[in-house]
Amino acid sequence: MSDETDTPGATEWAVPGAVGVGPWPGTWPADDRYDPELLANGDRRNVVDAYRYWRRDAVAADLARRAHPFHVAIENFGHDHNIGTVVRTANAFAATGVHIVGRRRWNRRGAMVTDRYVAVHHHADLAGLAAFAAAHGLTVVAVDNTPGAVRLETALLPRACVLLFGQEGPGLTDAARAVAGLTVSIAQFGSTRSVNAGVAAGIVMHAWVRAHADLSSAW
Repeated sequence: MSDETDTPGATEWAVPGAVGVGPWPGTWPADDRYDPELLANGDRRNVVDAYRYWRRDAVAADLARRAHPFHVAIENFGHDHNIGTVVRTANAFAATGVHIVGRRRWNRRGAMVTDRYVAVHHHADLAGLAAFAAAHGLTVVAVDNTPGAVRLETALLPRACVLLFGQEGPGLTDAARAVAGLTVSIAQFGSTRSVNAGVAAGIVMHAWVRAHADLSSAW
């Protein structure tokens, strides 16, 4: 669960009142997906208009229904500050779940409380992630600029998969590469050896969307 407060809208945007809508005008809808507190006081959360005034659990349930058949995993051995960004991006692209491998605690600030709306799993080690993937018919796709990796730009990402990312700096561990059925790299043309882990995750998730998503269902 998130370390943030559960007060609706309190931490979902940096500046209270900067986004959202005020109290519901007129007669309230009878649909039980709507939150009476939000209807009465307004909805300032950073959510798409389709989910305005909805209860948090109703939003999460609808996202689960709409979710794409890919998961995202990231190794957490050094309390990487990029994990929150990865979670937020996974929410934006409707990943089925996010998997934290290693340390259970992670810095949630970058997630902007989107971890409330997507299933977040924890695995003590890579063996646990590999077992989950096998049980659910998912191919583990490692993302790292290592010899033998297939260019993401020419690779065909599996539809049902776990996209596995490493820590900022050292990248994926040897154990992570060992459980992967496919390793892909992002083509780079500058002087830096690697891109930020949060950026890399966004690039690869979008590559999956381009290959497999029904774009007519995007907001």
